[in-house]
Amino acid sequence: MKLVGYDIKLEDAVREIKNEGYKRIVLQIPEGLKIYVSKFVEFFETKADVDVIVSGDPCFGACDIGYYEFRDLGVDFVVQIGHNPIPSIKDFYLPMFFVNAKAELDVKKVVEKALPSIDVERVGLVTTAQHVDTLDDVKKLLEKKGFQVVIGYGYSRTTFKGQILGCNFSAATSVRNDVDIFLFIGSGSFHPLGIMLSTHKPVIVCDPYTNKVRYKELEDLKDMILRQRYGAIARSKEAEVFGILIGTKKGQQRVDLAYEIKEKLDKRNKKSLMIAMNYFIPSNVESFRDVDCFVSTACPRIAIDDYMRYETPIITPFELEVVLGLKKWEEYQFDEIF
Repeated sequence: MKLVGYDIKLEDAVREIKNEGYKRIVLQIPEGLKIYVSKFVEFFETKADVDVIVSGDPCFGACDIGYYEFRDLGVDFVVQIGHNPIPSIKDFYLPMFFVNAKAELDVKKVVEKALPSIDVERVGLVTTAQHVDTLDDVKKLLEKKGFQVVIGYGYSRTTFKGQILGCNFSAATSVRNDVDIFLFIGSGSFHPLGIMLSTHKPVIVCDPYTNKVRYKELEDLKDMILRQRYGAIARSKEAEVFGILIGTKKGQQRVDLAYEIKEKLDKRNKKSLMIAMNYFIPSNVESFRDVDCFVSTACPRIAIDDYMRYETPIITPFELEVVLGLKKWEEYQFDEIF
């Protein structure tokens, strides 16, 4: 299916539905693509002859996998649009099919616009699922300009070389010693910020949606975020009751880590609560009013990207170790899921 700016191969999902004889499906759609929901439903109803239920809950990524409650609706198949699967997650509550939304944008123009900002020889290329098909062409373009270009392979949570997630930057960290700077193709600031904090290398953003190149403001954003993190740690040092947040989304579950955190707090005579939650919003989290500090083992964005939305400080597992004196601030590590 061709949509404005995207190529989404729903036909592959239709083929799977027909081959397996599925009759009732659920569609999981990220917020940015929900404007096309009627087109998606019509496509599956006419092409695959199935009943379609649309999940109204937010879908943040391939970690946000079909909820087991779908089975009670008589659903036998889940189609998630806009993401690639996480290879390390294999046991689904229901059969799953992932359909990536490939962006149909000319990334070369914005990359050429970024060339004057690259004052080093060794360049690492990274991007999100929407643009992974462009990396080889960008690599050739940069090599013609005399740069040494590296595209790293991530660990078990990514599907393609050069692909990063908001919770995993291993495609960048795996080659950080081989590059002097990273070129990120995509939009937004969270992904490039994660690259900077996990690799300690500068990042240039090439945004094909706006045709803009960003560099200096990212350094300013990094400094602001680190000040926020330092403040969150300082606020948490006097905490007596800690809420350990556990994500119930299958791709975000770090239960073992949560128990390790609880053990560390127990040894220091700190009270702790294990709190499992599917959807993290201030009204859900802040209802635990006797908690002085939350430690998130779920999606790293909760503590970093959404920090200003919460009155009670939310810190990452590494930041808790700084609070407890087990790590030093100077050793700061960005939280990732492996």
